[in-house]
Amino acid sequence: MGRTKGNAEAMKSTLEETLLSAIRTIPDYPKPGILFRDITTLLGNARAFRRAVDELVHPYAGSKIDKVAGIEARGFILGGAIAHQLSSGFVPIRKKGKLPHDTVRVAYSLEYGIDEMEMHRDAIAEGEKVILVDDLIATGGTAEGAVKLIRQMGGEIVAACFVIDLPDLGGRAKLEALGAPVRTLIAYEGH
Repeated sequence: MGRTKGNAEAMKSTLEETLLSAIRTIPDYPKPGILFRDITTLLGNARAFRRAVDELVHPYAGSKIDKVAGIEARGFILGGAIAHQLSSGFVPIRKKGKLPHDTVRVAYSLEYGIDEMEMHRDAIAEGEKVILVDDLIATGGTAEGAVKLIRQMGGEIVAACFVIDLPDLGGRAKLEALGAPVRTLIAYEGH
């Protein structure tokens, strides 16, 4: 029995309500004027955490996904859960100097400068299908660097998945311009 459009819209509304009510907003963090979207409250809410992971997994269930790559640190939590549900391997993408073995590195733009992230050289093989995961997409500098890093290793980006999109900051458009499909569950206007 198929879902009607009304049922699908009601389910979406319920998803948005579930996630929005589970995410804490902290004003003026890490600096004045910023509204920090804190997903630690979502992670601590079993129903909301399960729902977010299930919704991020759903489009790829039954697909051959070789690896899920999570961006430090909240991307590790979400990515590990997604990799488990997809029966895929998990690849941590970390800040420079945090991984113990031979690594590949890429520089990426921050709001006020440049940083570097890396992953193990043997983490992704040529042609492997990869989903990139993090908690939110804002300006897109970190996610853009991660996409470039995965591609540098020969990985194929199936999707870049985030719980939260901050569309006014342009990160989603930046990833889509690179040809990386983006999946988000909720959006907050502003920054």
